[in-house]
Amino acid sequence: MRNSQYKDPALKVFSLNSNPSLAQEIAENIGTELGKCTVTSFSDGEIQINIEESVRGCDVYVIQSTCEPVNMHIMELLIMIDALKRASARSINIVMPYYGYARQDRKARSREPITSKLVANLLETAGATRVIMLDLHAPQIQGFFDVPIDHLIGVPILSDYFEEKNFEDVVIVSPDHGGVTRARKMADRLKAPIAIIDKRRPRPNVAEVMNIVGNIEGKTAILIDDIIDTAGTMTLAANALIENGAKEVYACCTHPVLSGPAIERIDNSMIKELVVTNTIPLKDEKMIDKVTVLSVGQLISEAITRVHERKSISILFD
Repeated sequence: MRNSQYKDPALKVFSLNSNPSLAQEIAENIGTELGKCTVTSFSDGEIQINIEESVRGCDVYVIQSTCEPVNMHIMELLIMIDALKRASARSINIVMPYYGYARQDRKARSREPITSKLVANLLETAGATRVIMLDLHAPQIQGFFDVPIDHLIGVPILSDYFEEKNFEDVVIVSPDHGGVTRARKMADRLKAPIAIIDKRRPRPNVAEVMNIVGNIEGKTAILIDDIIDTAGTMTLAANALIENGAKEVYACCTHPVLSGPAIERIDNSMIKELVVTNTIPLKDEKMIDKVTVLSVGQLISEAITRVHERKSISILFD
């Protein structure tokens, strides 16, 4: 953490409404104050943004996760970018701890949209000059942008937490084939083997566990994913691991969407602890005893500082 005031007045950090507590933490870590702006609505629901200080010639960093309500937060962000562009900001850097609409990244069936590309187009057209993101659902979404992208990863934060627990016999489990690379990164850090849940998904948000590839018997299993939404996949996977001989099951993810029945499912599942980050703020009713929240504030503030000072950020991936 930087204790002294950050010296460069050209660096300005603004927060919109999605995650003000994380934005405050990031600003404090950098050693600056959040920029002054107000986000209100007209009586018909249209968003009004007023930037209450000069940003002319400044490098501006706008912190906004496009989490629930997703559409409202995307519109806030687009309007803020337009306001900054018209106020002559030198650069408009978007910090999106959670990138909404990322799960529709290709046409899986006929006549489907590719919404993650659409959001990228909207951000660029509005005037964003750089985007800093954390754990995209599909890393290739970076290619949907023509502006520089800094793609941070949450695995080191989650891994460090579990490393401190000093488990004796650990196996890292990917809940599907698509998450094997992520599981391998955690397994390498914890020097543990991996296993894979082979499942079939008959329709969206419905998962059916089939079998487990890898040795999990008698081991402490750690399930890892980027997003937990309705928690159907995670809870079915946890129950299958216990049924097949795992000693206990922990779960972790970077983005705790936790919509619909997710919290009830987790509370009633075989998951001993769910470890998440604060890319998406959790409401009080979701903060059950099983949930532990880690902060990405230090990681993002370091990334912002390094981008602003034109230093390499690859060190943050180690």
